[in-house]
Amino acid sequence: MSVLTTHVLDTSRGRPAANMTIEVWALEPSRILKTVRTNQDGRVDAPLLSGDEMVAGNYELVFLVGDYFGERKFLDRVPIRFTISDANAKYHVPLLVSPWAYSTYRGS
Repeated sequence: MSVLTTHVLDTSRGRPAANMTIEVWALEPSRILKTVRTNQDGRVDAPLLSGDEMVAGNYELVFLVGDYFGERKFLDRVPIRFTISDANAKYHVPLLVSPWAYSTYRGS
């Protein structure tokens, strides 16, 4: 199943990051594909990309963490750039975030 999904966890509060805005960008040429918001589980209700939308190339997810936390003392936007090399594969890009730090990985 070819899909791109995400999940955001608020590590400072120990819970899913509900109602966070995420921008999905294709990078060649650079264009925004969609803007979505996380649900109460820190997930997006539909895949970020699926089926024919899944095309090999370079992408970026931009998480608007400054808006979510209501402050921009350190982090504002967290961009994660990655490559979809197999358009028939599943890509899960989770974000663990606080106002001061973040980490990500390719999930399953």
